Amino acid sequence: MVTSPKSPKGEAAAPAPAPAPLSADAQNAAGILPASHWTAQPLPEENPGNDTDSTYGSITSSTASLASSIYEYRTVQGRTYHGQMGNAESWEPNDARHVESMEILHHALVLQTDGKLYLAPLDKKKVQKVLDIATGSGLWSIDFADEFPNAEVIGTDVSPIQPTWVPPNVKFELDDCNQEWTWGENTVDFVNMRFLNGVVDDWYALFRNAYRVCKPGAWVESSATSTKFLSPDGTVKDGSAMDQWGKVFQEGGKKLGRTFAVYEEDLQRKGMEAAGFVDIQYKDIQVPLGIWHPDKKAAEIGLWWKLAIESDIEGYINYFWHAVLGWTPEEAKVFARHIKREWNDPNLHGYFMMRVAWGRKPE
Repeated sequence: MVTSPKSPKGEAAAPAPAPAPLSADAQNAAGILPASHWTAQPLPEENPGNDTDSTYGSITSSTASLASSIYEYRTVQGRTYHGQMGNAESWEPNDARHVESMEILHHALVLQTDGKLYLAPLDKKKVQKVLDIATGSGLWSIDFADEFPNAEVIGTDVSPIQPTWVPPNVKFELDDCNQEWTWGENTVDFVNMRFLNGVVDDWYALFRNAYRVCKPGAWVESSATSTKFLSPDGTVKDGSAMDQWGKVFQEGGKKLGRTFAVYEEDLQRKGMEAAGFVDIQYKDIQVPLGIWHPDKKAAEIGLWWKLAIESDIEGYINYFWHAVLGWTPEEAKVFARHIKREWNDPNLHGYFMMRVAWGRKPE
């Protein structure tokens, strides 16, 4: 079991230097297959009629970007990432292609939670100020602001990639959630945090920050996914591309000190509890990837998750397959072809776990 990156009372870490790839022995010990394993196999045929890009074309986002030439982005293997900001070290790109993927992912998650933007029992009459930590494309902030027109909604991120045309009660701020939060004590009614896997230095410090800014009676909610693919019938085999996906992200999180084992380590519940939140509840959800599931709704959800990830599969694997494995872009693209084939095979029943947890600050 992966240990927590920091103890419950640990201090924030200093920025870590860029990691060197794991040695071949270390990769072998972690059960990670070499690039040669994938390049030696016949490549799956590309099917233009089932190509993700063409499927996705009809729902391409029209979102404008706040990105400006005044921001200097890092470049890794031809993809751009946020510039220097505190301890931030995001593994996801911030270019237009990845923003589009984030927007599809937002739709998939809303479908997953039956059209709800949150599961915490919020009182609409009392919600005046909301924080959306690591907002990404900003769609959650915008949708929440539409639902709560009398609330001020602040979306934060390390990249200025959010749209400029937003409801009047929304604003976006550049901020690193790993730093001490600058909002006043007891000033916020709801803190939303989604998909911070591989981003957070210290999950206990994260929830301590949330607790401090929350008003008495305010709620915090966190959504996180596991990177490990499971199957109800053993069709996700050891050594498959889906199996390797989870192993690389798990090792990448260990190497950077920003764990991907949030679900496995129960860090959402533990962090909330240690910070002082009460009435903590959580919902564990099996998320199918692809359209294999016999239930129509589950298959639709699985399709949207597949569309979200496949629309920028290279963006999701670019950082770790380079920084952790030392693979070339060409080798990573070969792996991407293999895992897309598995996701499109109705005989492979892969799913992963997602947890939505929420807790209240005592009054």
